[in-house]
Amino acid sequence: MNKKKFLANFLTYIFLIVFTVIALYPIINVFTISIRPDDRLLSTSLSIIPEGATFKQYIELFTNRPFLLWVWNSAIVSFVVTVTGVALASTAGYALSRFQFIGKQVSMLGLLTTQMFPATMLLLPMYIMLIKLQLINSYLGIIIVYSATALPFCVWQMKGYYDTIPFSLEESARIDGCTKWQSFYKIILPLAAPALVITALFSFMTAWSEYIVAAQVLQDTDLYTLPLGLKSFQSNLTTEWGLYAAAALVVSIPVVILFIILSKWLVSGLTLGSVKG
Repeated sequence: MNKKKFLANFLTYIFLIVFTVIALYPIINVFTISIRPDDRLLSTSLSIIPEGATFKQYIELFTNRPFLLWVWNSAIVSFVVTVTGVALASTAGYALSRFQFIGKQVSMLGLLTTQMFPATMLLLPMYIMLIKLQLINSYLGIIIVYSATALPFCVWQMKGYYDTIPFSLEESARIDGCTKWQSFYKIILPLAAPALVITALFSFMTAWSEYIVAAQVLQDTDLYTLPLGLKSFQSNLTTEWGLYAAAALVVSIPVVILFIILSKWLVSGLTLGSVKG
């Protein structure tokens, strides 16, 4: 029995190590390109630290390029989209889960139907709407587009999560004197923390790494977000691969940090904060 358990553990660790290496290889490769001299994308050497390795690409990124401005622009847009997504999805999902009203089924079907089509299909009508609203080349315009594309998924998954929370908890809160609003944010929202985290991550990623919509809406270089800024490292005749790789690594850091901070909520229990029997 011990031998079988040892063999099973051994194979499990081998499996995990192999796929960890597969997952880390692209990151290591990008790091190698970022410290490789002379903007060389390919090399015959297999060493992680290439000959003549230099960090001048990182220095140039923060000193001679408006990289920090791009980070600031993306941070503003992503933060507003995340707050908007969490606020609207948490309340709209709750309304669809708990209340009966005319047009509820049609609204839910409409939210589900929008997920059948890519966001790029909506680019033309949204672009025309932004022109009429005079929101082209503005943060507000791109925030509206990002929020509109992220909300259907967020509302639907929040509604599904609220459905798993017993309504009896709210009834108990109402008996204790809570209003509907108090029972919502004191009882339901703490229990829905994992779903709120997913909503926040999805909304943030929608705005942080999106390029196509930003390229159409934002035209002023001072308003460029990170994807547009990184694209400027590429021209018709040449590409600054070193800066490209260095910026790609730096851009991924906030996403990793955000996931680490919120990961504990992803594994929290469904009844976190509920009444103990």
